[in-house]
Amino acid sequence: MVSVSVVVPVYNEERTIVSILERVKAVSVPGVTFEVIVVDDGSKDRTREILDSRPDLYSQFIKHAQNRGKGGAVKTALGAATGDFVLFQDADLEYDPAEYPKLLKPVLEFGADVVMGSRFIAPEYTRVFYFWHKVGNGLISLIFNILNNTTFTDTYSCYLMYRRDLVAVGDLHSEGWEQHAEILSLAVKKAKSLYEVPISYHGRSYDEGKKIKAYHAIAVILMMARCALFR
Repeated sequence: MVSVSVVVPVYNEERTIVSILERVKAVSVPGVTFEVIVVDDGSKDRTREILDSRPDLYSQFIKHAQNRGKGGAVKTALGAATGDFVLFQDADLEYDPAEYPKLLKPVLEFGADVVMGSRFIAPEYTRVFYFWHKVGNGLISLIFNILNNTTFTDTYSCYLMYRRDLVAVGDLHSEGWEQHAEILSLAVKKAKSLYEVPISYHGRSYDEGKKIKAYHAIAVILMMARCALFR
């Protein structure tokens, strides 16, 4: 039996949090158990109140007194995780938990240590959105592949799953958007078997709450270089 810790950092997601957690709860994969760890990062809307009223949707609910950023919420969740694998799930509806069986197939059939969900290798569907975001994703993936001798097509997809013992929480320095690159870089260094699977994507606009901006790419690239050269 393989156990998976689903990490869900949350900040001001009152409109979507119940829907996404219900979708997570509905997932069933033979030979796999899930624990769902939700960290509310000091939400200012009704997110926390809503989560308090639905304890059936998670295994653990951790509350930050103040906002520490997505990376801070992730570190808190990782410190509480007990699964063999960690899988990240955003609290909006851009990524569908119904894709979990795809992500787990390389683990169950091929003993994968790291699995990335890619929005760019024949997904069933993808919402058409910002051109420069796709260019930026391509550039980040290219630089990561050069530094790590890999062939990922979408290194900044939310759906990163890795064997938990590959990355110690105490080894993570970042609490910003670049933390994803730090985790993937450290995991790849120790992993023996890496896979990528196609996933669908329903991106949201900035009007709908999207938070990442173009300038975040600078810190991401610097983190990838730092991990490749010095860690």
